[in-house]
Amino acid sequence: MPENAFDGIFANASLFHIPNHLLPKVLGDLWACLKPNGILFSSNPRGNNEESWYGDRFGSYHDLAGWRSFMTNAKFTEIEHYYRPNGLPIEQQPWLASVWKK
Repeated sequence: MPENAFDGIFANASLFHIPNHLLPKVLGDLWACLKPNGILFSSNPRGNNEESWYGDRFGSYHDLAGWRSFMTNAKFTEIEHYYRPNGLPIEQQPWLASVWKK
């Protein structure tokens, strides 16, 4: 992707399909293609920092601390995070949504 080309990236339910050993490169590529102060939104199912296959689908499930580590190592700055769906007890909110700035 071209560098400094995009104002924002919407990564809804997609980044969790990337294995942890490849995630730093992917996040670095996303950081590079954002314009200065560009925004990355991500929403992924949360978990206990484990990777697994469910049938033919791969997933990597992070808690907030684990996801923050990947994102800050890729030079992103956190703007906010929240759990979805809104209005339910935390144990019924399986999605971790977060907004990051370049």
